[in-house]
Amino acid sequence: MLLLGGWFGLATAAGEADLLQQANQLYSEGEYRQAADAYEQLLQEQGVAPELYYNLGNAYFKAGEVALSILNYERALRLNPRFDDARYNLQLAQERVIDNIPPAQVFFVKRWIQSLVSRYTSDQWLYASWGLFVLCLAGCLTFVFAKSRGLRKTAFVLGIVFLLTSGISLVCSMTRKNDFQNHRDAVVMTGIITVKSSPDRSGTDLFELHEGTKVAVTSTLGDWVEIVIGDGRMGWTEMKYLEKI
Repeated sequence: MLLLGGWFGLATAAGEADLLQQANQLYSEGEYRQAADAYEQLLQEQGVAPELYYNLGNAYFKAGEVALSILNYERALRLNPRFDDARYNLQLAQERVIDNIPPAQVFFVKRWIQSLVSRYTSDQWLYASWGLFVLCLAGCLTFVFAKSRGLRKTAFVLGIVFLLTSGISLVCSMTRKNDFQNHRDAVVMTGIITVKSSPDRSGTDLFELHEGTKVAVTSTLGDWVEIVIGDGRMGWTEMKYLEKI
């Protein structure tokens, strides 16, 4: 599904609005590659937005560019983790990736925490922290000035709960911000690459990866990067074969 609404309000100049309309029209007419070029131009001229990355991912997907579609769906989700349409279309695009890499087993508590933290943006977690802290202050004031013993007891307990959850929300905000600024995830953009045991072409061949596979970059040495894939396997490849999300 192509999102035609919402992004129009982000255009601040008539020319940008016209370009967006042109891109949407090209998509509707089946000119997917030209539509992608127009969306790319909007990204350069106006800046990023999850809806634009989503539309760009759709255009690339229709044009048969699986890796580019995955890359842009992932970028949309980085900006808006609750973008369900982007998440659904990402799953459709990933079904076309040759590599079927089972993810490494993660303890369910850790997996649940990671899922919860990534569900909201850093700013959303920060706003929640502020709101909970204000409620904590309200509980403190109620505890100090309330005449009823039962009300003071309730206010004290709620104040502690709000303070703890405010602190947890702040930690989640800092974690999300760190993940966003120091993101390591990348997508393989070339048809097939060979992952080496060392950062040079004479290294031992370890395994192969195909276009559209998602990897995590753990370290960099010149033009080479060390990557790890979902099942825990590691190795080296040249950065030119990847594109960071």
